[in-house]
Amino acid sequence: MSDFSRYSRQVVLPEVGVNGQAILRDSTVLLVGLGGLGSLSALYLAGAGVGRLLLCDPDHVTLSNLQRQVIYRSDDLGRNKAEAAAAQLRALNPEVETEVIAADTWPTRLADVDLVLDGSDNFPTRFATNAACVQARVPLAFAAAIRFEGQLGLIDPARRGGCYACLYPETGTAAERCEDAGILGPVVGTMAAQQALLALRRLLGLADDAGTLHTWCARTLQWRAHSLPRDPDCSSCATPP
Repeated sequence: MSDFSRYSRQVVLPEVGVNGQAILRDSTVLLVGLGGLGSLSALYLAGAGVGRLLLCDPDHVTLSNLQRQVIYRSDDLGRNKAEAAAAQLRALNPEVETEVIAADTWPTRLADVDLVLDGSDNFPTRFATNAACVQARVPLAFAAAIRFEGQLGLIDPARRGGCYACLYPETGTAAERCEDAGILGPVVGTMAAQQALLALRRLLGLADDAGTLHTWCARTLQWRAHSLPRDPDCSSCATPP
């Protein structure tokens, strides 16, 4: 650590400490999707001192993004999201190494990462991310938000519980999109913060969150936990790689 004061509020926690901060410094996290979920999760990870963040998102910032993707500014309109997010993360914490990677190359980088965060907004990307992580046996923290609802979970191919394809069959209906169903910004922010928390818990070894799906209702502010068992017929994780 080059400056203890930057991380002092979490280092003082017995569950983190100097050793835990060193673990975070030496960790690499890949973020697939830098929209409302991934961009905010990235801010928390950078603030916490996760040493290396790989950023992947081929989309560009639009005016409608700014309602909930608060990492971006009006000056970023038309800019690639991963590039714009990287600039903000470097401004927040220059000690964190950020790297923008192409959408067609990130699966080749899984051997270099400790954890993947999926903040994408469509089923094809989610299924592809899940399948690649299962194949590479890399933990995956996923989150989603729509209308007033959110969900998140941690998939660990090397431990108990199922994967994303166990939860949603790939032959299912297309995912709803925010422009059609609507979304409140703080709903996305809540799920992004929880996704970052799952990531930090995993990196620090504070808990085994695999095998549980968490859902949240913003109307009632209530959380529910659901078992996410492995499907013996799952196309992704039924047969260990």
